[in-house]
Amino acid sequence: MKSPLPIEVRPVRNGRGLVATRPFARGEIICEIKGTIVTAEQVWTYWKRSPTLAANCFRYGAHRYLNPARELGTFANHSCDPNVGVIKVGRKLYFKSIRTIDADVELTHDYSTLLGADDIWTMVCNCGEPRCRAKVQSFHTLPPALVRRYIRLGMIPQFILATRP
Repeated sequence: MKSPLPIEVRPVRNGRGLVATRPFARGEIICEIKGTIVTAEQVWTYWKRSPTLAANCFRYGAHRYLNPARELGTFANHSCDPNVGVIKVGRKLYFKSIRTIDADVELTHDYSTLLGADDIWTMVCNCGEPRCRAKVQSFHTLPPALVRRYIRLGMIPQFILATRP
């Protein structure tokens, strides 16, 4: 899938993913994650008819999600050692680089940063990173040092932090 943005959908380790077509500096906004804002109730209905659609939704607020169906965000893959974070600015979500990224490198984010303590979704991880956690689950299950790092990088939205048990 060609894109006017500096990223493309290409074959990657786990199916298709987002790949940088140029280098990105640390802290650079890469692109907006486009889609439709839906309620948590709507996401529950997705689980019944299209689990892949439901799993691709980004948590957007306490009870809202961004459904990126047919947009680039659909191809955003997880990594336990990500190179981008998802940030919310105003009413929009963006991918932001958390380290320098070379061209032709897959852009990955840690799904756990958008899973609150009130989320029950989990996933067996196949990211292949040396420090792979083997299971993706809510942010409050992450090692404390990683939570502190992600908070310092601005990668865990306030609405996710508010779900802490």
